[in-house]
Amino acid sequence: MPLTCRGRVRGLEPSRGDVDDALGKFSLTLIDTLDTLVLLNKTAEFEEAVKRVLKDVRLDNDIVVSVFETNIRVLGGLLGGHSMAVMLKERGERMLWYQDELLHMAKDLGIRLLPAFNTSSGLPYPRVNLRHGVQGPETRTGTETDTCTACAGTIILEFAALSRFTGDPVFEAHARRAMDFLWEKRQRNSNLVGKTINIHSGEWVCRDSGVGAGIDSYYEYLLKAYILLGDDQFLQRFNIHYASIMKYISQPPLLLDVHIHKPLLPARTWMDSLLAFFPGLQVLKGDIRPAIETHEMLYQVTKKHNFLPEAFTTDFRVHWAQHPLRPEFAESTYFLYKATRDPYYLEAGRTVLENLNRFARVPCGFAAMKDVRTGSHEDRMDSFFLAETFKYLFLLFAEEDDLPFDVEDYVFTTEAHLLPLSLSMALRSDLPTTDNSTATEELDDSNFEWTCPNTRLLFPDPAYPRNFREPIRSAVDKSCPRPRLFRSGSSLAQDFMANNPEHLELLRRMGVNLIHLKDGRVQLVQHATQAVSAVAAEDGMRFMQEMMELSSQQQKEQLPPRAVQIISHPFFGRVVLTAGPAQFGMDLSKSNLGVSRSKPYTGCSELSNAEFVAGRIALLQRGQCMFAEKARNIQKAGAIGGIVIDDNEGSSSDTAPLFQMAGDGRSTDDVTLPLLFLFHKEGNILLEALKEHREVEVLLSEKARDRGEETDMRRPNATEQSDVQNNISPNLARGWPEIGLTLEPNIEEEESEQPEAGLGEETPASAVEEPVEDDDANSQSVDSLMADWQEDLEAFKQMEKDEL
Repeated sequence: MPLTCRGRVRGLEPSRGDVDDALGKFSLTLIDTLDTLVLLNKTAEFEEAVKRVLKDVRLDNDIVVSVFETNIRVLGGLLGGHSMAVMLKERGERMLWYQDELLHMAKDLGIRLLPAFNTSSGLPYPRVNLRHGVQGPETRTGTETDTCTACAGTIILEFAALSRFTGDPVFEAHARRAMDFLWEKRQRNSNLVGKTINIHSGEWVCRDSGVGAGIDSYYEYLLKAYILLGDDQFLQRFNIHYASIMKYISQPPLLLDVHIHKPLLPARTWMDSLLAFFPGLQVLKGDIRPAIETHEMLYQVTKKHNFLPEAFTTDFRVHWAQHPLRPEFAESTYFLYKATRDPYYLEAGRTVLENLNRFARVPCGFAAMKDVRTGSHEDRMDSFFLAETFKYLFLLFAEEDDLPFDVEDYVFTTEAHLLPLSLSMALRSDLPTTDNSTATEELDDSNFEWTCPNTRLLFPDPAYPRNFREPIRSAVDKSCPRPRLFRSGSSLAQDFMANNPEHLELLRRMGVNLIHLKDGRVQLVQHATQAVSAVAAEDGMRFMQEMMELSSQQQKEQLPPRAVQIISHPFFGRVVLTAGPAQFGMDLSKSNLGVSRSKPYTGCSELSNAEFVAGRIALLQRGQCMFAEKARNIQKAGAIGGIVIDDNEGSSSDTAPLFQMAGDGRSTDDVTLPLLFLFHKEGNILLEALKEHREVEVLLSEKARDRGEETDMRRPNATEQSDVQNNISPNLARGWPEIGLTLEPNIEEEESEQPEAGLGEETPASAVEEPVEDDDANSQSVDSLMADWQEDLEAFKQMEKDEL
């Protein structure tokens, strides 16, 4: 966890869902990085790291882990570390004490993974309990029915190496059985496999096929199993799959998912970043030209966004904005440079390296990018960053003399662990023999080359690859980003304002209609036939998708309602207005605040009455700009908080659904003041109080204070001042989502000779003016307030109880 400078221990940190299945309390990063240390010539550190693994790491943990992740990261890491330890010992340089301890740990782990393969198909369960396996309630797993193709098909290298190292054939046998089953279940017409399969029936659950997430390393392990083990059958199967990939999925420079039964129809219009490994695999296959083309597309997208987004569209826009420092692009860059020796790929590697140092480097490591558009970080540095990304970047720039051994003697696993090619000569006589005659007859691959081409003969002219790259670079430049009337670096959905004429015209051209609902919200409906062109209709569909995703993101973390409590004379905390929270800004759990009004009322530009707003809570009118923009403007003016009041006349929290104000799609870490939202009806209560009494003090909080806890709400003491209690400044602005339920006191409006609401002429927070009132009228007003206060406070507490 590079931002908080500590390790991530499963169970001690909030769960991140499936991502945490890679963590098994077995020092993941340490094991995953062992062979990287040797490659970097850090042999002393390697020896110390091995001693730490042997001393501290325990595998008998009552914890459920991913079979796939544990195999490639931990088992692969132990085997790679064992390979390095043996090499150093044989040289007599280091590790002279080593007696295969890492291999013994690897076999122990392999045995703990074996129960997952106890299925009728031979496909492993996706998860296993390291102590209890998959059977029985104590395992807390074993009920899953589906697994991804890559999860079941990315076992053979590690398990076969374990069998060859130890002489125990059981591991390789199970991995081969899983590979055989996946091959048998391929779609026979298209020769493609789906992404998700039922481990019991063998039925395809997800019939989409591609070379990215869910399938990627299955294809990789078919080819690399042939390289490591020398078994022709793996190459035959890979060649059949590869021909179908190039026929249906490859649309140079794109690689688009298709349906296994209808492979001529694309399954989606975006690509995920995991497919960036494929050019490197094509280099191993010897198919250089499409590797150059796809890599160039990926490189241009990387240069546009600084990093390769987790997913991007066919016109190279961001689809999923995260980037967890994945290694696949660096991997393909390394293999292409190895094949072509073209210095262009050194420049590509330098771009990756500089962006890592410039945007991801933090004092305690390298932080994953939460959003490549904003440069915001996530407190995460996955083990594959040191195991793979570092390794491939080092290899890309290393001279031959920099390397402590010849990497050509090893094959890289999908986690970039090093397994010696000498394993192909290890005895496997104990492996069960299978009759492959049927498979051999099916796999007539006489049309495939059995040797890799000589790239120096293939590309004698240095300008030859450049001829491939130029059109792709131009295509990306033209498509990403498309010219539009929005701020640079943002998406249409993030910048959209329902009252902006230019935005509405763009929607009209895309066939999108906007309907205003009575509660102030808007509804979007697209009719593709009403768009001005097919391209505009596609843009409209993408806009609708972005809006849905934005809405979904905003609803993920539902916050409870907040309270605006008027605490000054003559209310004394009896009026509580239910307010909508914001997803950014100050936490109100420890904040008391007061009010004043702004110019302009919308708060969408720099305030002209900053001197009156400073040190107070600004009132803002909803609309004309994003909520975060309003917050930044009043914060710049010195306000200590803000209340946004709905401009939709008649809106009320009594009838409208509760909602929370979202940000503008960018980082809102710079917004440090609290912001709450009131519907029109509740907002008017506050405005009327301000108009009548000139000075009004309010408390912004997570819940209303009991009057018994606050004996004198009018006169805050020093402690409360540090808690932030202040005056309301009439600084009304628009642009935040809505929540607001209220206590509505029955206050009759009286004519006053004072200036209207005293707007722009607020007195200091501590000076509260108390107009002289008729005793009877005041008594009646207080009684009415008390009744309404009690009723509405109970309603507010019920809302909290129901967790609205």
